[in-house]
Amino acid sequence: MPRMAFLAIDIGNTRLKWSLFDAAKPDAQLLAHGAEFLDHIERLADGPWADLPSPTSMLGCVVAGDAVRRRAEEQVTERFDCSPRWVVSSAAEAGIVNGYDHPTRLGADRWVAMIGARHRMLAEGPARPMVVVMIGTAVTVEAVDVHGRFLGGLILPGHGIMLRALESGTAGLHVPTGEVREFPTNTSDALTSGGTYAIAGAVERMVQHLRAHCGAEPACYMTGGAGWKMAPSMNGNFELVDGLIMDGLLVIAQERMLAS
Repeated sequence: MPRMAFLAIDIGNTRLKWSLFDAAKPDAQLLAHGAEFLDHIERLADGPWADLPSPTSMLGCVVAGDAVRRRAEEQVTERFDCSPRWVVSSAAEAGIVNGYDHPTRLGADRWVAMIGARHRMLAEGPARPMVVVMIGTAVTVEAVDVHGRFLGGLILPGHGIMLRALESGTAGLHVPTGEVREFPTNTSDALTSGGTYAIAGAVERMVQHLRAHCGAEPACYMTGGAGWKMAPSMNGNFELVDGLIMDGLLVIAQERMLAS
């Protein structure tokens, strides 16, 4: 095990995702990874982490609340000889300037994903405006200008929340297993297509706003557990990135190490 092994943790609304890298830097090699539903966090130390050597450092982001964070910290300290550290959104970090009215109230996952996306963009070519979309329990759509300033973003319900709301508030509708169709001709397809196109429409509107604001075509990144479901229905050229939050955590970890 490399001396500077690094553990990255992303705690969302449904699952805790973790990755072990050989170093705390963006080009680090992935050594192991996994995910646990939040109800099963207590399995980590004696389960998936049982045979992992201890990392030197750990950094994570959490949106699920303090109680879940404390449960994760207990597993980290029980199994590994490193102190849990968590990202809190700030005024600026790792090339992103936070334009939120109250910077610390921006969700850590949104902040980390934007940092990861900008680093990826700059590694691929010149700076451009960018739209960063996360498709999970909730959907977030972020706009960042060419200079790395976060201009603002949208939050809307994910597929599951939309469908459960319709089921609970409308007689005779049930959560479907339908397909996305241009012209749905049954209720299941109508519900699935409606939710998908609602998300796609919100994303497209943000792309239009950013294009007009910056006078340039934005780079577009999509991540999240349900991103693959949305990708075929998106307009434009969206790059689907599986581990954008992990990418951001690696960038932040390196920046903080260099600054210390």
